Amino acid sequence: MPLFDLPLAQLRSYTSGVTPPKDLQAFWDATVGEARAYPLDATFEPVENYLTVIDTFDATFSGFGGAPIKGWLHLPANREAGARLPVVVTYIGYSGGRGLVNQDTRWAQAGYAHFIMDTRGQGYGGLVGDTADPHPSAGDVAHAGLMTRGISSREDYYYRRVYVDAFRAVEAAQSHPAVDPAKVVLAGVSQGGGLVVATAGLTAGRLDGVIAALPDVPFLQDFPRAIDITPRGPYPEIAQFLARHRDRYDAAMEVLNYFDGVNLAAWASVPALYSAAQMDDICPPSTVFASFNAYGSAAASGGNPGKEMEVYRFNNHEGGQEHHWIRQLQFLRKLLG
Repeated sequence: MPLFDLPLAQLRSYTSGVTPPKDLQAFWDATVGEARAYPLDATFEPVENYLTVIDTFDATFSGFGGAPIKGWLHLPANREAGARLPVVVTYIGYSGGRGLVNQDTRWAQAGYAHFIMDTRGQGYGGLVGDTADPHPSAGDVAHAGLMTRGISSREDYYYRRVYVDAFRAVEAAQSHPAVDPAKVVLAGVSQGGGLVVATAGLTAGRLDGVIAALPDVPFLQDFPRAIDITPRGPYPEIAQFLARHRDRYDAAMEVLNYFDGVNLAAWASVPALYSAAQMDDICPPSTVFASFNAYGSAAASGGNPGKEMEVYRFNNHEGGQEHHWIRQLQFLRKLLG
């Protein structure tokens, strides 16, 4: 795959033309407030994982609309009794779910508590999932994927529900007695990276305890540009939907603007380590840099809450993979001391 997006020098200064709706703050204040009206009801049931160094709990908590959301909580088996650990809350890539009980325990292997959120209505590709999406809009006329589900209104759009689930996943992780609620790290790749950005923005000023964000080749950023230039899914789901529904572009973009990571990144106030891949034709680097350059811009930090970008020039959407995880470990070690 050749380089198809802007040159690196232009990427570093690229800013999106996306501007936040005037009522963006009010919309999300109301949405989060509505979600928190439901009891969190977080439960953690010990489960056999066939591993001797990791203890795993089958987690359930109340997400958007009070719907039950599944997850895994992994803890180092050799943790000190009564100690509280920093927790890495992980979000999953598009089409994937939480996976099997022992499929991803690497953060717990590194000494952290590790909470993995299942993604409602997904788990049909990649990792298996266990959480349904019961919302009525799941049956709307839409593209066969998830990107246009409920796109007729901001209240019904699919990612409103998922962003709320991601917010409440932080609260669920914080509720476990082995977790230090003041040391929450958000991590994820692709869609998971997009949920990191959204959650970093939505928790700012609404929920204490998040200390870092690790969005890796994040999806859901700079929708207008992504829809125009991205050749490979999932963004083309929106283009294909609009190719049939030719009169709905303006209305669709108005809805998507409430969920664009560029707008939510601006609210974030915690240190962040982003990654971008210059040959990425799923989450083009310009869309990632649009998010990175907006990150923290509306926060008291003045636009740079300690954010860093790692660029992988010769990689497609796989990004830095195991190399980038080492970079993340170093970033957190420096942050946590």
